[in-house]
Amino acid sequence: MTSNSDPGDSAVDAVLPEPRKDPPGDAREEPSGEPSGEPSGAASVYRYRRVLLKISGEALQGKLGFGLDPDVLDSIGLQIAEIARDGVAMGVVIGGGNIFRGQILESHGLNRVTGDHMGMLATVINALAMQDSMERHGIETRVQSAIKMTEFTEPFIRRRAVRHLEKGRVVIFAAGTGNPYLTTDTAAVLRASEIGAEAILKATKVDGVYDKDPLKHPDAAFFPRLTYMEAIRAKLKVMDTTAMSLAMENGVPAVVFNLRKEGNIKKVIMGEDVGTLITPS
Repeated sequence: MTSNSDPGDSAVDAVLPEPRKDPPGDAREEPSGEPSGEPSGAASVYRYRRVLLKISGEALQGKLGFGLDPDVLDSIGLQIAEIARDGVAMGVVIGGGNIFRGQILESHGLNRVTGDHMGMLATVINALAMQDSMERHGIETRVQSAIKMTEFTEPFIRRRAVRHLEKGRVVIFAAGTGNPYLTTDTAAVLRASEIGAEAILKATKVDGVYDKDPLKHPDAAFFPRLTYMEAIRAKLKVMDTTAMSLAMENGVPAVVFNLRKEGNIKKVIMGEDVGTLITPS
């Protein structure tokens, strides 16, 4: 499966808001509406009380360069467990780029559909590893797969997923959408829409959205806030165009933030000044 985990290098269209060199003050706004089946124990300190966390597969490899870093798994599992205990309903989608990326083999003749199917299997491996990490921290977790693997995952059923969330369980959605040619970013937006998430939290390795890759360009300008249409027009690689279009149509905002900074997941859900807020309009 392909993935667009980080902002890329592209010229910024004139319609974009003024960028800044450093993340500015809080640019958040209160979410509208209540998610259905909201856990009764949701703490008032949190701005969002039902979210979909999107984690790239590469984030799980840590400093190893490939596979799964136990320390990273433990850190993420601990952060999610703390938030879930406070009553925030959490769905999770994880990419598979730490295990398999089809672009390299595709350039050597691998069929795209076959490559995407292999990528789906990689996301299941990551989902099972994350489930184990969270359950070691005392949080009941379910893995739901878009492709049938009933020996060790549940099939994705929207009503069952929502019921798990109502019971305080974390639900990890594996195998993308179950369809080739669609990224795990699109899967994250789709699942967020289906479970009634108030926001998508897109965890990356940079502090938010920039006009070009800040890891390669020290002069990259930071955007505290964007609309999906602005990001699409400027060809910013926040998510793939299909994912952003779907999020815009379904009215689901996203926050892009740095997963490498300990505690950022909780800070984003609390509405603190972290990352870039992307709104439907």
